[in-house]
Amino acid sequence: QVQLVQSGGGFAQAGGSLRLSCAASGMIFSNEAVLWYRQPPGQLRELVADISSSGTTYYSDSVKGRFTISRDNAKNTVDLQMNSLKVEDTAVYYCNVNYNWQDYWGQGTQVIVSS
Repeated sequence: QVQLVQSGGGFAQAGGSLRLSCAASGMIFSNEAVLWYRQPPGQLRELVADISSSGTTYYSDSVKGRFTISRDNAKNTVDLQMNSLKVEDTAVYYCNVNYNWQDYWGQGTQVIVSS
């Protein structure tokens, strides 16, 4: 059974840092791209960053230079290091994998950044 389990997140002050982790099971993780989305309060879910199976990364303009996505295939994990946090980074963050033409989502992790 495919599962994505998230950890990390929580509260931070503007300018601070948080780290999110997404642990996958039930799939050949190293073959899969992993994406991080976020959904700010009252807004649509948006793509934040992704990392391909080969390690190629993508970042949205809003987080470029502040967030870093990385993967550890030995541990079946993908992390999102969030630095220089802004109030507008406040959102529920989700990891996502499309595996065998089906979308799988982590349970969501709240990130709250205060000014």
